[in-house]
Amino acid sequence: MSDTRPSWSDRLAAGWGRAESTVTKLFLAAVFALGLLAQFVKPIGDALEDKVYLGGALLTVVGYLLYAEVQRLNAAHTAQRENEDALDQVVRRLDDEVQRLNALLRPRAGETVTPRDLEREFEEALAAGGEVRLAAMGFTGETFAVPLRNVLQGLGRDPLRTVSLRLLVPDFTKAIEVPGQVDTGGKISDAPDFREQLRRQIAEYESSLTSQIARMRLRQTARLTVEFRVLHMSPSLKLYFINNDVVYEGIYDRIDLRPDYSSNSAPEACDGNLLDLLGYDSMLTRWSLDSGDHAREIIRRRRELFETLWNVAHELTPTPSLPGRPDAS
Repeated sequence: MSDTRPSWSDRLAAGWGRAESTVTKLFLAAVFALGLLAQFVKPIGDALEDKVYLGGALLTVVGYLLYAEVQRLNAAHTAQRENEDALDQVVRRLDDEVQRLNALLRPRAGETVTPRDLEREFEEALAAGGEVRLAAMGFTGETFAVPLRNVLQGLGRDPLRTVSLRLLVPDFTKAIEVPGQVDTGGKISDAPDFREQLRRQIAEYESSLTSQIARMRLRQTARLTVEFRVLHMSPSLKLYFINNDVVYEGIYDRIDLRPDYSSNSAPEACDGNLLDLLGYDSMLTRWSLDSGDHAREIIRRRRELFETLWNVAHELTPTPSLPGRPDAS
């Protein structure tokens, strides 16, 4: 069995390392005391008078101690600098690895993705700070307003961050056939009660986002602007814009034919079915500017379409207050 105990030289070096500071302080204190006594106690002063060699020896020892301390400090500073350089290299390697993993995990241009990928990129854009511009066109704005409200509530303090939110939705104050009512003969017509339900739903989404404006200003997390506009159109295309760099697009690819329970009539008295469009979890296609000419052309055309429709749309009509309850007679 090998002897793992430290050698005498190692133990001696360790002991001297622990005692060096104390011995040095005692020696310097003794030199100081001797000089002080020689100045004020005549016999000691006379004894040390003309002791040039002794003074030189003491001065040499003091100089050596100072030199050793300077060397120790230089060595410690050099080691610290080397450690900092090594740490910087590790941080750079980790940053490069994170960037590489993000590039692998982030959807490529033209790739089919899920709504969760869109929400994740919303989070990344808002967390990055600066000027953030998000816009969308959809049915009621649920896939835009709901995740963004949650992200906005969790943002950290950043007084320089500005966030602009724009949403374009159908004008459900006007008659529309899709979504609409399907009678027993298969003819589609307007469903006023369902339209009113959709209009109120959109108004709730607008309220949930605009309520964040004062809250975020007070907490200095961002300067937020929110604008909803409506246009007389049937919902079909879903568009989401993240700054000028990324576009997500999709369609409402499911039709739901069900009894119109939103009608004022009793369910059994409904004279037809409600034709509704679904697409909350529809797959999306992602396009980004850094993915080639084709992707840039797609983004340009989608943005041109959105801005054209946005400019001819008008502001969302405020939800009228419900009439007060009449007094009991």
